[in-house]
Amino acid sequence: MTTYQLSYTPPETNTVAIAITGSKSETNRLLILQALFPNLTLQNSSVSDDSEVLKKALQIKRGTVDIHHAGTAMRFLTAYFAFQEDCDVIVTGSLRMQERPIGILVDALRELGAVISYVKNEGFPPLKIKGKKITKKKVTIAANVSSQYISALMLMGASLENGLTISLDGKTTSVPYIKMTEALLKQLGIPCVFSENKIIIKSITTVKDKEIVVESDWSSASYFYSIIALSEDTSVTLTSYKKGSLQGDSALATIYRSLGVETLFSSEENKITLKKNKEHVSNHLEFDLVDTPDIAQTIAVTCFGLGVACKLTGLHTLKIKETDRLLALKTELEKLGATVTITNDSLALKAPPDKIKPKEVAVNTYNDHRMAMAFAPLAIKLPIAINDPEVVSKSFPSFWETIVKVGIFSEK
Repeated sequence: MTTYQLSYTPPETNTVAIAITGSKSETNRLLILQALFPNLTLQNSSVSDDSEVLKKALQIKRGTVDIHHAGTAMRFLTAYFAFQEDCDVIVTGSLRMQERPIGILVDALRELGAVISYVKNEGFPPLKIKGKKITKKKVTIAANVSSQYISALMLMGASLENGLTISLDGKTTSVPYIKMTEALLKQLGIPCVFSENKIIIKSITTVKDKEIVVESDWSSASYFYSIIALSEDTSVTLTSYKKGSLQGDSALATIYRSLGVETLFSSEENKITLKKNKEHVSNHLEFDLVDTPDIAQTIAVTCFGLGVACKLTGLHTLKIKETDRLLALKTELEKLGATVTITNDSLALKAPPDKIKPKEVAVNTYNDHRMAMAFAPLAIKLPIAINDPEVVSKSFPSFWETIVKVGIFSEK
C-alpha cells in the first residue's frame, strides 16, 4: 500500500493560478450524447478515470464491459446498451460496484421493454444486457435515491422513436444534476421540459453540428476552497469557471463564504479568484446538501480544521457511493480527535478541542477519490498522511502535482 506523507510550506507568492480539467459530470453526459449524435464535438473534456472508462466502454458492442469503480458509467451505460439493437454485453465493475444497487434503474428500463438480467445478485451488477428497439414512451421511476438513474433515462429519450416521458415518484434528490442534463439536451436542440414531477423529452433524428466547451469541474474546485479557508493569506485563481454554471456544486461560492472564502468572478476570462475573509467564519454552521452531496466530505473536513461545529443534512445518497462516505468520514475524523455523529442522511461535528491530536495520522481512503482529496488540505494545520493516494485518478489525476502550487507537498 502506498502512503503519502503531506507537509505544508506557504507559497512564495500570495496569488496562485491553476487550470482544472473539465467537469466529470458534464463530460460523462456529453459522451453519451456524442455516441448518439456523432456530429457533437467536445473541448476541455474531463481526463478523469471515470470519463476515460466511459469513453472506451462506448466502443464495445459485444462481450464484457468492466467499468471498475465508475458509478456514473454503470448507470449511463446500462441505459445506453439497453437501447442499442446491436449490443449484447455484460456490464460489471469492482467488488464495491457489485455492492451498489441498480435495481431501480433496471426496473424502469424493463418497464420500457429492455432485456436486462442479473448475473449474480438480484438488484446489483453485473448485468447482462441485450439491446433492442424501444417504442414505449412512458416510465415511472423513484426520484429519491439517485439522480443518475433519472439522467440515464433522459440522455436516451431523444434517441427513442417516440421520445420519453418520465414520471418522478417521491421527492427528487440532487435536482441540479437533473437540470444539468436538461440544459445539455437543450444545448443540442433537443426539446426537454423538467417541471415538478415530470420530464418530457421529444424524439429527434439528428442535431446540428455543435462544439461544446466543457466547464471546469466545481467538485474539484472544492479542495481549493478548503485550502483557502484553512490557510492564512493565500489566494487562488481557477480556470475555467463562470457564473450561471450548470453544476450544482457551484453552490460552493455561497457555502464557503460562511467558512471565510470570498469568490470573485471574472466574466471576461471565465475564471474565479478565491480569497480569505476571516470575518465571515461562524462558530456553528448548518448546511442542507441534498443538491450537492459530493462536497460534503470537503466541508466536514474544512469545519474540523477551522474548529467549527457543523451539521450537514441531505446526505442519504452518500451511503451508496464508492464507500459509505458517512461512516468513512466519521471513522477518519475521529482518528484526529473529532466527535462525529451520523444518521442515514446527516453528519454532526462538534467543535473540535483546542488542540487537534498532534500525532501523525494516516487517513484511509476506501477506494474513494473524494476521501483522499477532502483530507489533503488538513496538511496546512497538522502532520497527516494519506493511504492509497492514487485513488484521486478517478476524477482529478493531477491532484497531487497541482496542490504543490499552493504549498502542500506529498512524499512517499
